[in-house]
Amino acid sequence: MQKAVRTLLLSTALLAAGTLAARAEAPDVVVSIKPIHSLVAAIMQGVGEPGLIVEGAASPHTYSLKPSNAAALQDADVVFWVGHGLEAFLEKPLESLGGKATVVELDDAPGLEKLPFREGGPFEAHTHEGEEGHDHAHEGHSHDADGHDHAKEAEGHDHGEEAGHEHGEFDMHLWLSPDNARAIAAEAARILSEKDPANAETYNRNLAGLTDRLAALDKEIAETVAPVKDKPFIVFHDAYQYFEHHYGVHTAGSITVSPETLPGAERLTQIRDKVKTLGATCVFAEPQFEPKLVNVVIEGTPAKSGTLDPEAATLDPGPDLYFTLMKGIATSLRDCLGQAS
Repeated sequence: MQKAVRTLLLSTALLAAGTLAARAEAPDVVVSIKPIHSLVAAIMQGVGEPGLIVEGAASPHTYSLKPSNAAALQDADVVFWVGHGLEAFLEKPLESLGGKATVVELDDAPGLEKLPFREGGPFEAHTHEGEEGHDHAHEGHSHDADGHDHAKEAEGHDHGEEAGHEHGEFDMHLWLSPDNARAIAAEAARILSEKDPANAETYNRNLAGLTDRLAALDKEIAETVAPVKDKPFIVFHDAYQYFEHHYGVHTAGSITVSPETLPGAERLTQIRDKVKTLGATCVFAEPQFEPKLVNVVIEGTPAKSGTLDPEAATLDPGPDLYFTLMKGIATSLRDCLGQAS
């Protein structure tokens, strides 16, 4: 009896040790922003949980790296980020990693649809330098409501070894298309399988399940926005092009406003005139904007107000966040545009 108990305890201990060893072998993964983190977390389910750099309501456009973030990057085996045109704050830290981590720039993922920035006509320039007499700068970068200088990005970045590979001409909100989400997830599964072949089967199984979920999400969103596809709306910054292009919704234009600096009376008048001129039925702000600002903008116009959250500022991180994010955008569009005349 005692021998049987000892054998059972030994087997349990060996099993536990084996489980811990398997976990220890799983790669240490760090992801830059919530929407991408959600897709990577879905791929890693059953193996481990990726770390997240830009937490809470922070924006990658204006983020400052914390010591804990730097430590996480230093310890990482794999780092996923969108690219130079979005998370500029990561450029120097990633260059200093010394080659330990596999750094994956997802705007280079195979199969991505990449759309150029829209400027001119109803779309504001992607920098508001000089607006109301202000030059809003962050660590050498002037920024709009995005928090970064797209005018500079449009010139392209030359990152040494990349020999002329330019990142700046494209809209970097790539994840707002389910097709791009599938491409990002596939690239994450490929990289993780190469880095951690012992768990490749799990990564690929998770990819198959995620692909099915994304197909169902795509169909659901298409049905949600179908009744309001032809109703024009205005956004505070031009972040939704991939969503619009995929689902055929109709953005009338954008209004460039810095969330850090409220516009003065003259600028508010210009914005209100623009809302009237473009005939928008809804004006959508984002969580970082004061609701009263939107109310002032639409005062005296027939437009309604709403909120869109393209970077998941209000959502808790995890494998389901991407689905909540995309459904939230679709629902906000339907609810606001549906009540507009």
